[in-house]
Amino acid sequence: MKKIVLFLLLINFNAFAQEPLNLERCYELAEINYPKSKQSALVKEQSDLNSEIIKTQKYPKIDFDAQATYQSEVIHFPTENPGLLIEIPNKDQYRATLTVNQLIYGGGTIDAAIAEENAKSITQLQKVNVELYQLKPRINQIYFSILLTQEKKQTLFTKQKQVEEKLKEIKAGIKYGAVLPTSDAILEAELLKIKQQLTDIESSRQNMIQTLEKYIGSPVSNTSTFTYPTNAIDLSNSINRPEMQLFNLQKTQIDNTSSMLQKNRLPKIYGFAQGGYGNPGLNLLDNSFQAFYYVGLKLNWNVFDWNKTKKQTQALELNKQIIESEREEFKLHTNIQLEQQALEVEKYNEFIHSDQTIINLQKHILKTAESQLKNGVITSSDYMDQLTDLYEAEINLKTHQIQLLLAQANYKVIQGN
Repeated sequence: MKKIVLFLLLINFNAFAQEPLNLERCYELAEINYPKSKQSALVKEQSDLNSEIIKTQKYPKIDFDAQATYQSEVIHFPTENPGLLIEIPNKDQYRATLTVNQLIYGGGTIDAAIAEENAKSITQLQKVNVELYQLKPRINQIYFSILLTQEKKQTLFTKQKQVEEKLKEIKAGIKYGAVLPTSDAILEAELLKIKQQLTDIESSRQNMIQTLEKYIGSPVSNTSTFTYPTNAIDLSNSINRPEMQLFNLQKTQIDNTSSMLQKNRLPKIYGFAQGGYGNPGLNLLDNSFQAFYYVGLKLNWNVFDWNKTKKQTQALELNKQIIESEREEFKLHTNIQLEQQALEVEKYNEFIHSDQTIINLQKHILKTAESQLKNGVITSSDYMDQLTDLYEAEINLKTHQIQLLLAQANYKVIQGN
């Protein structure tokens, strides 16, 4: 039974290990795995706590005070009057009070403070999104570099197979005296070079895969295939980058702060009550311990603040103008990058067109060289030169195709699509 379970586990593992990877999935895993992404939950939790703290202003404020004092002088009449029996208060006095203050009308300051906190939290979350978005160009570079090694390996395998087949023909020719005895050595040396190239490419591929694994937080099997993305690009000037939303949120946050400043100027009404026990109580002429209480309403209104609020509002408006200038600067730089990347796309399209022409010519030249080699017109070294030229042209084509895909992917990232 254990063997069956182990066998099924191995099947599942191999199926996962060989699962094709795509660029979008790498984006998603990188954003989830990147340490910065953990800040999103922390920012949300912090904002919730701050909002709860602000809401406590709606609740009654309860204070307990107790004091014992000794004073050098107490109230008394300067002349004695036999008709008045008033006991002089003690110089040692005691008091314990419980005071309750309740905000009845706050002018909307609490709701404004909560709105400001929410705007601040959303802005902070967007800053995290902006930083996570910066991962995409790095993932692009790694992903398409791995794609390139994948294509180079395949091209070299094809070349290796063709050289091996040609080597068999050469050895047969040597056996029957149709080809020079040393002709096979050149092909054998070429096979060794191909093996070296494959080893070098595989080493580079492993290094890049290890780097990608650190970003996405998941193991990548040596047998995993990386799929080609569909990178149809929109060459319009629309920019949908998270930075643009961040600028808008920053201005919204400033609007909320300005609103809170205005509401702070409105009158506030409090209800209060105090109960206590002390000697003396409210009746200072009764020299005994007494219970007492009083209740009331209080109005607080900062009628004139020396234009403090007005100046703070003006400072916030200036800050909005600074953010708008940063937004325009970002748009300018982004449009420049888009234009440069569009030129890259055009360049690689032209390269691919010429590469295909070169490959067709090289195939024709190689076909002639094969015939000449069989007839002893050229040496195996001459043939290998033509074969190498063909495969270099094919590798150039693959390189330019992947560079085109990279340029298109970078264009989409710069644009925000």
